[in-house]
Amino acid sequence: MANKIEMRALGKSGIQVSAIGLGCMSMSGLYGKGDDNESTATIHHALDLGINLLDTADVYGNGHNEELVGRAIKDRRDQVVLATKFGNLLSTGGVNGRPEYVIEACDKSLQRLKVDHIDLYYQHRVDDQVPIEDTWGAMKKLVEQGKVRALGISEAHPDTIKRAHQVHPVAAVQTEYSLLYRVEAEETLQTTRALGISFVAYSPLGRSMLTGTVHSADEVKNDRRIDHPRFQGDNFAKNMELAGRVEAIAKEKGCTPAQLALAWLLAQGKDIIPIPGTKRKSRINENVGALSVKLSPQDLERIGAAIPPGAAAGLRYPEKAMSRVYVRV
Repeated sequence: MANKIEMRALGKSGIQVSAIGLGCMSMSGLYGKGDDNESTATIHHALDLGINLLDTADVYGNGHNEELVGRAIKDRRDQVVLATKFGNLLSTGGVNGRPEYVIEACDKSLQRLKVDHIDLYYQHRVDDQVPIEDTWGAMKKLVEQGKVRALGISEAHPDTIKRAHQVHPVAAVQTEYSLLYRVEAEETLQTTRALGISFVAYSPLGRSMLTGTVHSADEVKNDRRIDHPRFQGDNFAKNMELAGRVEAIAKEKGCTPAQLALAWLLAQGKDIIPIPGTKRKSRINENVGALSVKLSPQDLERIGAAIPPGAAAGLRYPEKAMSRVYVRV
């Protein structure tokens, strides 16, 4: 039996999701080796606590993540709002938004997940070689066929979001958003709020930088984060100094840095749904604890001023990958 947890609307789709979701990417070896048994137990623990939004993608672990999530929810499908994504190609580092590929990718995801429908289907990255209207026309057909309940888009420029929304209502936009990376997210929020779209915040803990658990770049040398400019050289030192400001405030508030960062994000609006990723049950407990952290307007102002928009050092992805985020077509 799931516990009571704050629920938030998923755009105008009629779907209700937990205020905090679970990002499942790290369960497939992207941030160090994963363990399927431990990951399954973590998913079950999240569901037990009332978290119902599970976020995966076909590219995570080259299909492994969807298969893992599918096995984990086999007997608990009715407790899950299942989100997955297509179009981000691991094999080539490219993007595919061609209409025929949309249909093919969805069918393969359904097979890996072993479900008859996906609750929220995202275009993971925008293909600048394909009109957004063509991609979303195919996605709309998936809804009409009953394979998908609601549609979302990830890392799209506000102009792209508006065009997609004209083809079919966008239920959710997923973009990186944390105290460390605010500029593009806060620009996007102006558009999502005008259109009644939910904002799903991925990497809300700065890929661990805001958790108080990473103190040396050597700690991430065996996973993909070491390729990210924010974790390199002087950038890392600057970002750790910024994160230290959050850690100090968290100590005063009697919570962990991660809880403070999530509480700040949750307080930015009921339309925001953070999806911190983890593969450990203990982190689920910590993340849910953020819902109990009370922040006054003065607290929120102070926390926001501790890491002003644009203060973080280094690109949020390697330079080549930056061409595939916040895309306008």
